Amino acid sequence: MDIHGRELVKSTKQIEKLLLIIVIISVLVVFKFLSFVIVPLVAAGLISLLFMPIMRWCVKKNISNWITMPFVLIVLLAFLGFLILLVQLSSSEISGVDTQFWYDSLEKINQMLIPFLDMLGFEHLSRSNIGEYIQNNAELSRKIYGLFTTVLSFTQRTLIMLVMTLFYVVLFLSGSINIRKIMQTAVFKSSTPAKRTFLILEKSIGKFLIVKFLVSLLAGVTVSLSCIAFDVKFPFFWGVLIFVTNFVQMFGPIVSTTFLSLFALSQIDNTGTAFLLIAILIVIQIVTGSILEPIFMGKAFSINIITVLIMLMFWGYMWGVVGMILSVPITVVLKTMLSQSKKYKIVSDLME
Repeated sequence: MDIHGRELVKSTKQIEKLLLIIVIISVLVVFKFLSFVIVPLVAAGLISLLFMPIMRWCVKKNISNWITMPFVLIVLLAFLGFLILLVQLSSSEISGVDTQFWYDSLEKINQMLIPFLDMLGFEHLSRSNIGEYIQNNAELSRKIYGLFTTVLSFTQRTLIMLVMTLFYVVLFLSGSINIRKIMQTAVFKSSTPAKRTFLILEKSIGKFLIVKFLVSLLAGVTVSLSCIAFDVKFPFFWGVLIFVTNFVQMFGPIVSTTFLSLFALSQIDNTGTAFLLIAILIVIQIVTGSILEPIFMGKAFSINIITVLIMLMFWGYMWGVVGMILSVPITVVLKTMLSQSKKYKIVSDLME
C-alpha cells in the first residue's frame, strides 16, 4: 500500500472513532431526556432475565404462553403488593405518634449535632425549644410543604414507571422485544457469541436480583429485631428503610444507618447502650454487604470499588435514585459484554 493509501486508511479510522464518540454522546443525551421511557425499559429487561429460564422450560414442555404469562404477572403483582404492604405498615407505625414526640426527638438530635456544627462552622438552631421554632417559622413550613409535594410527585412518577415496567416485561417475555437478537444485531454481528453472552447475563442478573433481595431482607429483619431489643421506636419502619436503601450500593446503607443511629441516640438515655446498638447496626451492614453479598454473588460481580463509584455517580446523575439502584446491574451487563469481546476484554479486566 502506498503512502496515499495508508493516509486514507488512517483518516477513515479517525472518522470512525469520531462518529463513535458522537453516537455515544447522542445515546446518552437520549437516555437523559427520555428517562421516563428508558428507565422502565432497562428495569423490565433486567427483570425479564430472571424469568427467561422459566419461559424456556415452559416452551420445552409445550406449555402455552397463555398460562405462563399470567403466572409471571401474578408473581410480579404479588411482589409489588408485598412492597406496598411494607410501606403502608411502616407509615401507619409512624403516623400513630403524636407531634410532641417529634419535637422532643428533633430537639435532642439538634443538641447532639451542635458541637459538630460549631466545629465545622455551620449555622444551627439554638438550644431553645425547637418545637416552637418549627411552629412559628413560616419559611420552614413552606419547605416542609415543598418536600411533601416533591414526595407526592415522586410517588406518582414511580407508579407510572411501575406500570410501564410491567408492560415492557410482558413484551420481553412474549418475545416482542428479543434481547438476544438485539445483542446479535447491534453488538456481536453473530449468533454464537450473542447466545453465549445472553446466557451469562441471564445467569448473572438472575443471581444478582435474588441475592440482593435476600441479603437486603436479612439486613432489614435483623435491624428491626435489634430496634425491638433496644426498645427503639418504629422498628418495622427502620427495617423497611434498611431493606429499600440497601439496593443503592454503598451510599444507601450508610445514609439509612446514619439516620437510624441519630434517632437511636435521641431515644436511648444510656449513651453506652446507644453506642452498642450503633455498633450492632454497623456489624449487620458489614456482614450482609461486605461478606455475605460478595460470597453469594460470585466472580461475575467482582467489580472494583472505583468502577462502582463512577457508575453510581454517572447513573445517579442520569436517572437519580433509580439510576443508582440500577447502576450495578447495568455495570454487570456492560462488563459481561466487554469480556466476550477480544478487542475490549482489557476494559472488562480493568473493571474487576
